[in-house]
Amino acid sequence: MKFTKMHGAGNNYIYINCYEEQVPHPERLAISVSDRNKGVGSDGLVLIMPSESCDVRMRMFNADGSEAQMCGNAARCVGKYAYENGLTDRTELTLETLSGVKHLSLFLNKEGKVDKVCVDMGEPVTDTTKVPVLLPVERVIDYPVRFSGGQWNITCVSMGNPHAVIFADDIDALPKRYGPEIESHGLFPEKTNVEFVTCISPSLLKMRVWERGSGETQACGTGACAALVAAVLNGRAARQATLSLLGGELEIEWRESNNRVYMTGDAVTICTGEWLL
Repeated sequence: MKFTKMHGAGNNYIYINCYEEQVPHPERLAISVSDRNKGVGSDGLVLIMPSESCDVRMRMFNADGSEAQMCGNAARCVGKYAYENGLTDRTELTLETLSGVKHLSLFLNKEGKVDKVCVDMGEPVTDTTKVPVLLPVERVIDYPVRFSGGQWNITCVSMGNPHAVIFADDIDALPKRYGPEIESHGLFPEKTNVEFVTCISPSLLKMRVWERGSGETQACGTGACAALVAAVLNGRAARQATLSLLGGELEIEWRESNNRVYMTGDAVTICTGEWLL
């Protein structure tokens, strides 16, 4: 089975062109290829598929085999792959995902290759029942919750998948220390991604992430969007800011005019290969 390994801001996945390949058990394959000792090594598996309603369809599986509704970094890479491999000749694409249709704008370099993509990530969801999070309030904003490691104030946002955002001054060690417990806490019936954020200035945020089903990763596109929304809701940031992550930077804008969040970042091909089943 032929594959391409790509990353967006260091968030790397194995991509399979399902116009040409068949993947009967993607959950199992995701676990196998993601293994960094016995597999190719990645944060998960992405299937690039034909769509009846959009230019292309994406299915995304975490490293533990669980299927996720949406991944912003993967969405950018799917756009790059589709254009550069002749699945479309359009630079304005629609992408079918489990969290709805996403709109991609591809930016080409002088060589005609895609090096940056802007994704319309849609409107953020803060309704407690839709995130979802089991707390007796309409929106969870700066809400104190006690975990085994102490008390954290969380802000919950869905960007097609659930996020719990925590603001702190020294965040580098926090994902591995607190991420596993918060991800699987009973407050989150679908588990949650966890973002630890430092607001350096209103236009610059530093973020570390613990991803549901994958652990700590270099970046999370939906998490960066959720982090900016949470920062604005808490009066900590402007509506347009740079998110600095371990794997690079993402430009995030939450537009007041239409309540939609836009994410712009890189899309990079690492290598191609063949998985021997």
